[in-house]
Amino acid sequence: MTDSPGAVIRQFSPEGSRRSGRPGEPGVTSARSASGPAASSQRTSRWRSLAELPLLALLAVGIVLVVRLLLVQAFYIPSGSMLPQLQLQDKVIVSRLAYRLHPIHRGDIVVFPAPPNAGVDQTVPHGGSALRRLARNVGQKLGISASTDVFIKRVIGLPGDTVEGRNGHVYINGRLLLEPYLPAGLQTESFGPVRVPAGRMWVMGDNRTDSDDSHIFGTIPEHSVVGRAILRIWPLTHIAFL
Repeated sequence: MTDSPGAVIRQFSPEGSRRSGRPGEPGVTSARSASGPAASSQRTSRWRSLAELPLLALLAVGIVLVVRLLLVQAFYIPSGSMLPQLQLQDKVIVSRLAYRLHPIHRGDIVVFPAPPNAGVDQTVPHGGSALRRLARNVGQKLGISASTDVFIKRVIGLPGDTVEGRNGHVYINGRLLLEPYLPAGLQTESFGPVRVPAGRMWVMGDNRTDSDDSHIFGTIPEHSVVGRAILRIWPLTHIAFL
């Protein structure tokens, strides 16, 4: 059989048929249909990531709370009662674990709830809107704003000690207490003698002329101690162990 002039001979190819066919025909893959499932999967992945953010935030908050409750906590120094060792607006790390490992020692710097009969620092704000109070409470818990809920002092008298302020110095059981952390020439006002009951402590600020401490509100219970101040973390230029 002779082909007519000008005729073009085309060989049948199943592969060619699939490549040149119209979308929707058997053996033909549409570009739109190929990209559809991938785009949908990407959208699903993005939504899943967004949905996980609150869970991750809750997890982070939980970790912070566990660390705060069991190990360490930051505190802000709102007053000058511990000058010169601790300056106003210093921030310190307090170990909650320390006194589970060893007893309280004389000379330790400790944090404890403000006693009921202690003076209140009127420079620290207490009122304001609910949002402002919430922000202030969060700042106090994180140790980035002032708080009158806790005091920070130095342990001077332990259970069974007799503490006395005399001739500008502190005496424990009749013996002069050496206090190298105090500035030279600093005088302690007279008080006592006072016998420290079992389970309680006598605490004082290093700034003896301006400290609301045991010579004002008496002894405090040992079990009320939140922890021991172990490290000053702010300002960065004065980071130091305590």
